[in-house]
Amino acid sequence: MRHTRKEVVDRTKREFARLDRVVSRLTPADWKRLVPRPATRDPWTVKDALAHILYWKEHTLRVIRGQRRLPEMRGLDIEAINRLIYERWRRRHPSELVSWHRRVHADVLETLAKTPSEFFGRRERSREWPLDFDGHSAAHRMKDIEAALRGAPALRKRKTGA
Repeated sequence: MRHTRKEVVDRTKREFARLDRVVSRLTPADWKRLVPRPATRDPWTVKDALAHILYWKEHTLRVIRGQRRLPEMRGLDIEAINRLIYERWRRRHPSELVSWHRRVHADVLETLAKTPSEFFGRRERSREWPLDFDGHSAAHRMKDIEAALRGAPALRKRKTGA
């Protein structure tokens, strides 16, 4: 599928509005709620899930800008990057994350506006591209953050068996 700037910007704004609506309503207790994750993964809170979303949005910004990964992330696989994000943000105050959330969105819109329109449609890409601005964010918003807020079980038990 070939994309247009307008279509990418529209999807990006729509998902940001949905995520921002959830983030704006979070109470101090909500930030600490565990999200549903297997016991084999780090025990993310709502705050950790948002940090994850934001890091990958920034990563996609760097890709669109033609920039390299951050030096501390080079050579790491996705699991190691996710672990580093978790360690970096888990003890930070939610207000720092909210500021980052809004700053990243402004950077995304600025970058998309400055990117030549030909960039968006010059080659075939997946329907969800660029995933981190829309689909990836929506998936974690719904299956992690909103699920935690609804009180979904955190899936902390380890499965045993064959």
